[in-house]
Amino acid sequence: MPDPTALIPHDKSGLRLSRLSLGTAPLGGLYAPVSEAQAREVLEAAWGQGLRYFDTAPQYGNGTAERRLGGFLRDQPRAAFVLSTKVGRLLREGPPHPSQVDPEGHSYYQGVPQVMQVYDYSYRGVLRSLEESLERLGLARVDILYVHDPDADNRSVEEVMRGGYRALVELRQQGLVQAIGVGMNHADWLAEFARSGDFDLLLLAGRYTLLDQAALRELLPLCHHKGIGVVVGGVYNSGILADPRPGARYDYVPAQPELLQRALRLQAVCEAHGVPLKAAAIQFALGHPSVVSVLTGVRSREELEENLRMFRWEVPPELWGHLRREGLLDYDTPIPGG
Repeated sequence: MPDPTALIPHDKSGLRLSRLSLGTAPLGGLYAPVSEAQAREVLEAAWGQGLRYFDTAPQYGNGTAERRLGGFLRDQPRAAFVLSTKVGRLLREGPPHPSQVDPEGHSYYQGVPQVMQVYDYSYRGVLRSLEESLERLGLARVDILYVHDPDADNRSVEEVMRGGYRALVELRQQGLVQAIGVGMNHADWLAEFARSGDFDLLLLAGRYTLLDQAALRELLPLCHHKGIGVVVGGVYNSGILADPRPGARYDYVPAQPELLQRALRLQAVCEAHGVPLKAAAIQFALGHPSVVSVLTGVRSREELEENLRMFRWEVPPELWGHLRREGLLDYDTPIPGG
């Protein structure tokens, strides 16, 4: 039975990440408010279940997720967990940046202070971002520092490498962080970063899933060659692989009909083997040797327990073979246990 709490060692960074890890965007009020008590309950449950890698960012709830996570982790032994946050967005007074609101003008994060997120991937901006994150977290250090979605503000790889990357390397050299990386949902951009710098870990969202294996073309082989660990998020592709139905989200917006039909075909194969689609989706990415953790965000204890149950579900090898025969997975796609 797959163990979500097993620690996977990563040679390049020296870190050990739990196979299943906790992302905190929902705890920052993504799409709907989350109370302080509810967030604390989720964090306590995750810790009690043995999850030991936690990811956050200034963006999540405009600093709310960092404050909530730090308030919990300060009570835990520092050597017992791995913590990552991100750089590239500074929180300042002012109207929200257009990227902070949906097409109807509603904030993506509800029930939290509304501030301006200022994109800054410069050398000084990265140092300032980490300093402010540590203040919100109430901790002396983080283990992993990711550059956050530079594509969201049309920043080039070259610009980040000239500015913020230098700061990341210095922070690692000084022992202020143990690992550096980039987090985004564009596999091709991440491959360019992997070629351009000395990164330890990359956080890839939504591009190595049952529905989208774009990362197999270049990124994952490159990471395997360079010893870069990959943390995979977005394994449900914003919800369509959790519950494929009309109106289900893919990449945070309603899914196109062809994607919904493909998700329904995936679900039908899983049902033929007595396996929930969510179980196959949450386990799939760990079939690749470069993947060191699957990152999932939840807003309630019930969602956390459901993810744990899906992660522990016994998925028969025949299911993966069936997906290949149906043309839903390429034959050279690595599979769990394969």
